[in-house]
Amino acid sequence: MQKVEDQIKRLAAFTSVMLIAAAEAMAQDKQQSTRRIVVSLADRKLAVVEDDKVVRIFEVAVGAPVSPSPVGIFKIANSIADPTWYGKGKVVPPGKGNPIGTRWLGLSLQGYGIHGTNVPSSIGHAASHGCIRMRNREVEELFKMVRVGDPVELYAERNPELDRFFERATLVAETSATAGMVSGPNAQ
Repeated sequence: MQKVEDQIKRLAAFTSVMLIAAAEAMAQDKQQSTRRIVVSLADRKLAVVEDDKVVRIFEVAVGAPVSPSPVGIFKIANSIADPTWYGKGKVVPPGKGNPIGTRWLGLSLQGYGIHGTNVPSSIGHAASHGCIRMRNREVEELFKMVRVGDPVELYAERNPELDRFFERATLVAETSATAGMVSGPNAQ
């Protein structure tokens, strides 16, 4: 009888330790921030969102009408610094002539990604073959902010959440443009 009681006490102790460990693990999970990349194709903007707050907004180029960017929720599948570009019968090593610039964040939809460019004047336009293009210095900043596995959401049209994320950026841009027109030595 004593053996059974000892086994029950050990089992109770073990169960207590396991419950405490599980509670601590759940608490740590709740403390980790949730990060995602949200792209408004219509606005040609990308937001890094952590814990439902916009951390940074970048202007981007999106897919041209003949090669539109995909819409949906994907994940960052890989990240490559100084990537090599492989095109139709052509290979371009890292460097100034590389069409995908200095960084590649591949999406879980094969062939698509977020990357730099060797044509920075395309930023803000529908000019890519479906990928999300960024200025090289900005994609390098983004590259440091995100990890493989982070979700990437691409939206074709505005929704209330996108309005909230991008409204401030639009207002700041409009205010800056208006201030530039109103201020100055010849302002009336």
